Amino acid sequence: MAEDGTRFSAEERAAMAQRAEELRSTKGLKGAAKLAKELEACGDAIDALSGVDGDLARAVHRIVGAEAPQLDPKTFYGFPAYAADGKVVLFVQPASKFDTRYPTLNFTDEARLDDGALWPTSFAVVEVTDAVIARIRDLVAAAVA
Repeated sequence: MAEDGTRFSAEERAAMAQRAEELRSTKGLKGAAKLAKELEACGDAIDALSGVDGDLARAVHRIVGAEAPQLDPKTFYGFPAYAADGKVVLFVQPASKFDTRYPTLNFTDEARLDDGALWPTSFAVVEVTDAVIARIRDLVAAAVA
């Protein structure tokens, strides 16, 4: 609940409005036209990010292109995202979106990261280093295995 007693914060309402616009912008589009529109939206979302948000989004975009080219770039509540058969598998949530301390790399239940009875699906990133890139590469490869 938001501080003013409303059900959603201003940031959450803005994200919901963004998601509605994403759906409207591709309504009626099919096949290659829809994929092209979603790729453009993803690129625009990435280009709008700076600092570690942008570093992470650009790294994830490159890694997905190399490790999981079967995933389609799109946006998800305004976040850069990657989907299989229209279902989001992973997305980057920038710190700037909700004024948080760090951006996160998030995996949905479509990702194949299962590891016993408990496993992480969200990863905080405070700096994009070679080690972080290697870990993201492993996670993306596992997500689509």
